Amino acid sequence: MIKRTDFVYSEESEPHRTRTKKILKQFPHLRLLIGKNPMTMFAIIGLVGSMIGISWLVRDQSWWIIFGAAYLYGAFANHALFVMIHECTHQLLFKSHTANRFASMFANLPHLMPGAISFEKYHLKHHSFQGIHELDADLPNKWEAKLINNSFLGKTLWLLFFPIFQGTRVSRLKEIDFFDRWMLTNIFVQVVFTTAIWYFFGFHAIAFLFISFWFSIGLHPVGARWIQEHYLTFDSQQETYSYYGLLNITAFNVGFHNEHHDFPSIPWNRLPKIKKTAPEYYDTLLYHTSWTKLFFRFLFEKEISLFNRILRKERGKVALSDVSKPDMELVEV
Repeated sequence: MIKRTDFVYSEESEPHRTRTKKILKQFPHLRLLIGKNPMTMFAIIGLVGSMIGISWLVRDQSWWIIFGAAYLYGAFANHALFVMIHECTHQLLFKSHTANRFASMFANLPHLMPGAISFEKYHLKHHSFQGIHELDADLPNKWEAKLINNSFLGKTLWLLFFPIFQGTRVSRLKEIDFFDRWMLTNIFVQVVFTTAIWYFFGFHAIAFLFISFWFSIGLHPVGARWIQEHYLTFDSQQETYSYYGLLNITAFNVGFHNEHHDFPSIPWNRLPKIKKTAPEYYDTLLYHTSWTKLFFRFLFEKEISLFNRILRKERGKVALSDVSKPDMELVEV
C-alpha cells in the first residue's frame, strides 16, 4: 500500500448493482429475503429505554463514572441506534414511510443531535451515487483529507471531531434540500426530549448522553466502522469491505456491508443469509474481523489516510428524482 496525496479515481461504475444482478440470476430465491422486520422496533425501544435509564442512574455520579458508562455501554448502544436509524431509512421496519420516519426519530432521541431525517436524505444518495463527490456525503471533503493527511495526530483529531467534519460536508452537496417539515419535526422532537432530560435528570444525565453520542461515531472501536466500510485499508482497489466480527452482535449485523449494498431492501437479521447462500461472491472479497485492530491500524499506519477512497465522475443512469425512492436499488435489478 502506498501513501496517497489524492483520491483514487475510477472509470468503472460502482460494483454493487452488477454483483446483485449476477447473484439474483444464480440464486433467484434470495428475493424471498426482501421485506420488513417490524420486530426491530422492540430493539429500538429497549435501546432508547436503556439509555434513558442509565442517564438517570448517573445523574448524581462523578465524571469518571459518567465517562466510563459512556465508553463501555453508551457508545455501543448509541452506535446500535445509528444502525436502527439506518434500517428505518431503508424502510425496513414498516410499510408506511411515515411510520419508519417516526421510528427513526424515536431511535434518534438519545443522540441529542437531530440527525435521523438528514441521514435519510444523504444516505440514500450514497447508495445511488457511491463515489460521486458532489452527491456522496460519505466521502470526505478534499480540504478535509489534505488537512488530516496521514499523521497520527490528524487522524486522532478527525475521529474525535468526526461529527463536526461530517457536518461540513452538507454544503458540498448542493443538490440536496436540507430543510423541510420533517427536518423541523426532528429538531423539535430532539429539543423537547433534551429539555425533559435536563429538567428531570439534570446536567450529568445530558453529559452522559452527549459523551455516548460522541464516542459512538468517533474515538472508539465502533468508530472504526466508518473506516471499514469504504476506505482502502488493504492493498486493493476493492471499494466496499464487510466486517465479520463479534461486535456484529451488538451492531445488528451492520458489518455485512457488501451484502447490504448489494441488497439494501433486506433487513439486518437476514443479511448473514446472503453470504451463506452465495459464499462464492463474498468469500473471495477482502474483509475485516476486528474493528479494534482496524481502529489502531488507521491511527498508526501512515499508508492509510482520508485519500484512501475511490471517486468517480460518472453519475450513471439514475435520475436525481429517483433517489428518494427507498427501494429503487432493487427495482432496477
